Amino acid sequence: MTVLLGALLTALLSIGVLGAPVPYVVLGPGPTVDTLGREDGKEVIQVTGRETSTSEGQLRLTTVGVQPGVKLRSAIQGWLSDEQAVVPRELVYPPGESQEEVEQRNAEDFQVSQTSAETAALRKLGYEVQVVVRTVADDGPAASVLRPGDVVTSVDGEPVPLASRLTELIRSKPAGTALRIGYTRDGTARTDTITSQEQDGRPRIGIEIEQQQPHPFTLSIDLKDIGGPSAGLMFALGIIDKLTPDDLTGGRIIAGTGTIDDAGQVGPIGGIPQKLVGAKQAGATVFLVPAANCAEAVRNRQPDLPLVKVGSLDEALDALEKLRSGGEPAYC
Repeated sequence: MTVLLGALLTALLSIGVLGAPVPYVVLGPGPTVDTLGREDGKEVIQVTGRETSTSEGQLRLTTVGVQPGVKLRSAIQGWLSDEQAVVPRELVYPPGESQEEVEQRNAEDFQVSQTSAETAALRKLGYEVQVVVRTVADDGPAASVLRPGDVVTSVDGEPVPLASRLTELIRSKPAGTALRIGYTRDGTARTDTITSQEQDGRPRIGIEIEQQQPHPFTLSIDLKDIGGPSAGLMFALGIIDKLTPDDLTGGRIIAGTGTIDDAGQVGPIGGIPQKLVGAKQAGATVFLVPAANCAEAVRNRQPDLPLVKVGSLDEALDALEKLRSGGEPAYC
């Protein structure tokens, strides 16, 4: 087989075919970054106005490297590699979108992942989100009730911990429903009735809202040249590690991946095989896997790299605590 393959490659090379471009991209292990450490001379997670802790181990986010301009030679090498994958170009760069447009969208997703990681981590640390009224439509249902700056706290007795929850509660009942809206104004709790109206096919009460999360320090993430939403979980864990005295790592190099939303739910991602290889190369001894990716991770497991299943930030924290104490987390 090896002789035949060599003969085929020699024949292709002799006619210049190996240098021809093909409509594929090659995926490989990308860089891994310790969210507790420094990159390009700067701390990845930066906190001012509050003392932070240090850890003996690492919490490494993982990435996938993409080789966009592929010649047949590179594609063949990728097909033969245990560490790379060759996929149709349109799966990474959809038709009608340029490479620059895809990269811009990935950069935006990366920024959203940082924001959600911060929201989820700070909520876990006791800094609750406030759903604040930004504007009130003059002719809308809430015009005579709510004002900019009011903090909406409940709908029909159901708490509103996030802006998305307020939207869900209003849309859960048909337009024309009288809703009991709890809110605070200047620190005083109030409750009034607002009857929703249909607009653009959906029940609405005529306000624009924003999330605020007051905390007595500043927090930022400084990391360039990485895109996509899959670093959210590892950023959230890094924030909690820095802002609490506990060393979440227990001295280990822990790698992982997964999206995260404001409520702390961990979602699936792509590129698990390549991320596992990258984690192993970085010296990781544990890999945190989104629950929905467990089957794929098991099919592509790396030697001596346990796969820990997590479906939420709480589950990830519980798994790390069990690893530190000698317990058994939930494995894939």
